[in-house]
Amino acid sequence: MLMSIQSLKQSLAGSIGVAAMCCAMTSSSWATGLGWVPTEWEAGGMVLTAPTYEGSRKQRVIGVPLLFPSGTEGGGRVQFKGPEDVRFKLLSLYGFQVGPVAGWRFGREEDDGVRLRGLGDVDGGLVLGAYAAYSAGVLTAYASYGHQATGDETGGQLRFGLEAQALNTRSLTVTALVGATWADDDYMGAFFGVTPGQSVRSGLAAYRAEAGIKDVHVGFSATMPLADRWSLRLMGRYSHLVGDVADSPVVEREGQWSGGLGLTYRFSIGR
Repeated sequence: MLMSIQSLKQSLAGSIGVAAMCCAMTSSSWATGLGWVPTEWEAGGMVLTAPTYEGSRKQRVIGVPLLFPSGTEGGGRVQFKGPEDVRFKLLSLYGFQVGPVAGWRFGREEDDGVRLRGLGDVDGGLVLGAYAAYSAGVLTAYASYGHQATGDETGGQLRFGLEAQALNTRSLTVTALVGATWADDDYMGAFFGVTPGQSVRSGLAAYRAEAGIKDVHVGFSATMPLADRWSLRLMGRYSHLVGDVADSPVVEREGQWSGGLGLTYRFSIGR
């Protein structure tokens, strides 16, 4: 199922916003203060598929632009882990690293699914937070928290888990991960709760989703150089909704699949 025009606009705005934040955070003045000015960048596009909304049984397909400093899939200063989870490494010492997080949380429209009718729209917005990680060999344990700062008050999420660099050669790099997501009361209520007023309008039973573990997930990302400056990028993830989320009347399916296929071109600036 393709996204509605409004949802597409929100997604494109969010993608452009994330790219703009990467550019702003790695601008000359900011980077010079840290002794790091990115000269290698990658630009391109990616086709993504994901549930129409969190808990939907239907998929949506969108195309998004990509612009980021080269090396974000590794231990670079900027690490793109998802639309809500763009990490900026400020401190790295003895395997530990910490820094701020920025991103964009996509909203939800009541016409995204039959079970959402009468619940009203949820506006997305800028996400801000922080992360910490520890690396030992090919393994990295991490925790990343992001809270929505603009738009509707949809609270925060804490992501934590373990990443492993499964393969790292000149022709292919593959990273696997396993983790879970905790969400606070505001997030749970906004996306999985049904208030008495919404119950009257939608016909769904009133439901309160409380703070707790929202999902457990596994995923991977892969990068394959095609030529001197061109790279093919592939990503996939499976999430299983648990706890109060799985019991929510808006959830149609507990198993959630997402993936993407992209192409990027590496170029140099500032030299």
